[in-house]
Amino acid sequence: MATTTHPGTPMKLSERIEPFLAIIGPMVMILAILLFMGVAEPARYFRLSNLNLILLDAALYMPMAMAMTFVITQRGIDLSIGSIAALSSIVMAFLIKQYGFSTPIAIAFALMLGALFGLINGLVITKFKVPDLIGTLAMDLVYRGLALVIAKGLVLARFPDLMTDIGRGQIPGFIPVPVIIGLLTMALGYWLLKKTYFGRYTVAIGSNPEAAEMTGIAVDRYKIYAYVLMGASAALAGVMLTGKLNAIQATSAPYFNLHVIAAVVVGGTSLFGGRASMLGSLAGVLLLSMMINALVTLRIEFFWQSVASGVVIVSSVALYTWLQKKDRDGAKGFVAGLTTPESLRLLRLCGLTGGGLLLLLLIGSLLSGAPVASG
Repeated sequence: MATTTHPGTPMKLSERIEPFLAIIGPMVMILAILLFMGVAEPARYFRLSNLNLILLDAALYMPMAMAMTFVITQRGIDLSIGSIAALSSIVMAFLIKQYGFSTPIAIAFALMLGALFGLINGLVITKFKVPDLIGTLAMDLVYRGLALVIAKGLVLARFPDLMTDIGRGQIPGFIPVPVIIGLLTMALGYWLLKKTYFGRYTVAIGSNPEAAEMTGIAVDRYKIYAYVLMGASAALAGVMLTGKLNAIQATSAPYFNLHVIAAVVVGGTSLFGGRASMLGSLAGVLLLSMMINALVTLRIEFFWQSVASGVVIVSSVALYTWLQKKDRDGAKGFVAGLTTPESLRLLRLCGLTGGGLLLLLLIGSLLSGAPVASG
């Protein structure tokens, strides 16, 4: 039974911080990375050129993180976004290179194509009742296969200046163009989540789909809307990736889905639905980009980057699951709740995770200073 807080009653610590839980977690991790890199590699990590690289990398995932926030909040998942990005971009590239379409028209067609793929995903899930995980995984194979068939192994490159401006351009004296695009999409997502029926219904569907349907919400329709938005956002990311590399091929964007899901979950959006944070998703995107950049700066192998990302995801989900329990305070307060056996196990897990990541960064920093043999 829900408890009522009377006027003048002091709020518990957990009640005070609950609205900010989604943003606190990734921000603490970001601060930890900044402090560590400030000691290990301050000259290289805090260069303006490196900060620009971090922003460019994060911007690529912002549109998809925005849309994935809605999908996951509705208790869904989309594993096909990498293939949608690749297929939409391949079609766009052929329109420009082979058929002479203007760049704006080709980009608009790619976005509509991505929205169509999202619509197909939504229909497969809602009308054929295929679980989100299986449905989008199967469609991922379909879209990737179509991209391979269309591209026939070709790498399409050297696009008009407008395309490269979208992917890596910069307004003189201002932030990069893709960062502006990414932030605008996050702002749009925040507005949709907080100010529209779509956002409110998304949270309601994720909290309890059956109850939402009984209150008159068209659950299937709003799920389809979320997947359409996801498809269009993936296509936009594909356009940005094409401009960033000035090239595209059918095998591009293989890990988009895992990176985006990780960013959204780390940002505090619940995998069990009903809880969303657009600001948390933005912080999660920045966190993963900063972490991967730190590992690259320390010359740590790519495979260890994947290990670090996975550890951060597991720790974040465990932490948010614990924090979201309404009875964590009990009668003795928030601090007393930390002394329960379950809480102590979680604290040990977080300590081991943090220690492991710091050890990994330390090893990388030591190896980065090792002399390189010349031949």
